[in-house]
Amino acid sequence: MLIHYRRSAAEPCAAPLDGRAGNSGSRLGAWAATALALLGLSACSGLKYVPEGQKLYTGSKVIIKSPEKITNEAALQTELESVIRPKPNASFLGLRPKLYFWGLGQGKTKGLGHFLADKFGEAPVLLKDVKIAATSGLITNRLYNNGFFKGTVTNEVKTQEKTAQVNYTANTGRVYTIQEIHFPDRDTLVDKDIRATQAGTLLKVGDAYNLNTFTAERVRIDNALKNSGYFYFNPDYILFQVDSTLNNKINVYLRVKAKAPDKATKPYWLERIRLNTNYVLTDTTTRQPILYKKYEYYPDEEIFKAKAITNATFLYPDSLYRRRRRDQTISRLMSLNTFKFVEIRLRPSAAGDSAGRARLDADVLMTQLKKKSLRADLQLVSKSNGFTGPGLTLSFRNRSALRGGEQLLVNAVASTETQSGNGNGALGLTSYEFGLNAQLVFPRLVAPNLPLFDIKLPNSDFQPRTTIGAGYRTVTRANYFREDFFNLNYGYTFKTKITNEQEIRPVDITYVRLADTTKAFNDLLKTRRYLRSAFEQQFILASSYRYTYNQQVLEQRRQQIYFSGQVEGSGNVASLIAQATGQSRNLPDKGYTVLGQQFSQYLKFDLELREYYRISQNPTSGNRIVARLQAGIGMPYGNSVVLPYPKQYGIGGPNSVRAFAARGIGPGTYRPQTTEQSLNQFYDQVGDIRLEGNVEYRQDLVPYVKGALFVDAGNIWLANADPERPGGEFKASSFLNQLAVGYGAGLRIDVQFFVIRFDYALPLKAPYGTPDSTTGRFNLAIGYPF
Repeated sequence: MLIHYRRSAAEPCAAPLDGRAGNSGSRLGAWAATALALLGLSACSGLKYVPEGQKLYTGSKVIIKSPEKITNEAALQTELESVIRPKPNASFLGLRPKLYFWGLGQGKTKGLGHFLADKFGEAPVLLKDVKIAATSGLITNRLYNNGFFKGTVTNEVKTQEKTAQVNYTANTGRVYTIQEIHFPDRDTLVDKDIRATQAGTLLKVGDAYNLNTFTAERVRIDNALKNSGYFYFNPDYILFQVDSTLNNKINVYLRVKAKAPDKATKPYWLERIRLNTNYVLTDTTTRQPILYKKYEYYPDEEIFKAKAITNATFLYPDSLYRRRRRDQTISRLMSLNTFKFVEIRLRPSAAGDSAGRARLDADVLMTQLKKKSLRADLQLVSKSNGFTGPGLTLSFRNRSALRGGEQLLVNAVASTETQSGNGNGALGLTSYEFGLNAQLVFPRLVAPNLPLFDIKLPNSDFQPRTTIGAGYRTVTRANYFREDFFNLNYGYTFKTKITNEQEIRPVDITYVRLADTTKAFNDLLKTRRYLRSAFEQQFILASSYRYTYNQQVLEQRRQQIYFSGQVEGSGNVASLIAQATGQSRNLPDKGYTVLGQQFSQYLKFDLELREYYRISQNPTSGNRIVARLQAGIGMPYGNSVVLPYPKQYGIGGPNSVRAFAARGIGPGTYRPQTTEQSLNQFYDQVGDIRLEGNVEYRQDLVPYVKGALFVDAGNIWLANADPERPGGEFKASSFLNQLAVGYGAGLRIDVQFFVIRFDYALPLKAPYGTPDSTTGRFNLAIGYPF
């Protein structure tokens, strides 16, 4: 296929377009010729499409000239250049493919040329389109806004044969700085309240004049007044008078505008507060309210007790109006998860006030979610230990089980799963799981009042919660055993800020029962002390504390940090009680017991740190560098020689080191040597210590599709040596050399509420050195790995 194209001397292209490589005489295949032709077409400069007698505008730059050093000159440069209009045609190394595609469609209403112009083209931006005087005025205005009151702007047009560039020179002069700040001095109530905010002012003596700072100061004062009852106040009612007649110094006088209406300059108190928990747009009925603690409560207490709603309401009758309390009330009521919408309407009260104070009436309107729901989910289960398969979950929810906003959740789970091969030729392991669990979530802290801690968290926007849970789960590993898990837990979750969350779980009891073991598995337990200890029938009497700091909720931030730290302990109180009561150990190699059953004793620490850095300044961009570091250590002691099997660490798989199978790494340099060991990988390749790191670059490709490049590294180790797993013990001198490393690339189908992930990873290094196989591993998963 040959494509002939004539080009002018003024429009050089990146490659010959006739299918031949220069004068070498060698012929390319048809596909190569086509590729070169398209490259040439897209790379041309597009100057041939500039109208006769016109010049293509190629952009502008701003040159700053100042008699003194400018603080934060880079920010000023960015601000001055931001007003330049229009933007020139997109170019890369002087080439303008969009302009070229636009030219292909000229005079055409259909066909390939019209399609390319419509989808990829861009009309030429000409010098005549540039409003030089207007742009100079905007730059002068920005200089003034930054304190350069004597700044001037000149311009110069630099032309070539077909192009032109406009350069602006900003002569700033000396910047004006603040010498004195005067807050209102009248004896009015509003002036007194403004003066009371002076300690937090953003205006500082010695700082340069900056319009943005003055604007932010007005907003700051308005917020303070709104929280002091000034419901009708507005930032526009604040006036700054600036005296700039001094020698590059200014005096600032803050005033309330004379035109500010009377209602804006006085605080308001709350009078009647109506709480409507069943509001609908068509609600026109008039009902007699329930009176509760001076609140008018509608319609009745059949679904929600009045106490439950007033506990989440921070607007109080006969109190000063505060916007902070209004916002907090909306947030608290929404976080009950029982309402679809919450709205607060405020209006002047018709009731008089003997003290002469202005009054507001408030209507708190709540639209309910459906109280009860039943849901069935058929899903593909994918677990960190490599088990995948179909699962069915039936969920029942009651959004006000005890008429106080308590959430009752009951889940029934059934799944059948098969573990993928471990890379050593082992067959998959089949697992069956059935479970039933229930949670009752109270929208408050069910705890006694403490002297230094208010359980209502009156300064938090988020509803604290108390959770009581119970459940039963049975897991059958075909041809090995069945394990039954009985769980009972009690804990608290609360947030003091949008980024901070804390969870305290003082009671988390699990009873593990091993049953239906096969002869082969029993024989294995007899010869493997550590394995026998991990699978023993036992109590796990755990308590834990978790702290999470998450900046991902701050979507405008370019850099976001996520941190989670958890400490968990088990059996310590029971051990102290057993020793204090003189209980003797069951057997020489056994520990103390509870109700005739041994209990585990350990301390476990887990840390996770992530960083999300957006490459682009555009907050909607998905181009990011993401890094994660995970570290964990579980130290068995006293009553235990090894962590219980459900608490041990595994590594590898689609959310970990992706070049290796789930639980296909470690511990330490241990690796299965026989077919039997490969079959036993699911419980052999676990440990007490974990270290893992991941780095991933994510790139938007086309709508709803993202690409990724990644590197993973990590391993697990044993806290105590196990002769059956040589090389598995952690040693400070060698653990870094025992990290498994993999790398790869992936695609993500991201439709916001659902993500399907495809990753292909290659092993670079195994804990024991060169990997046994360098074959890549394909991972299919739901959601991002981190």
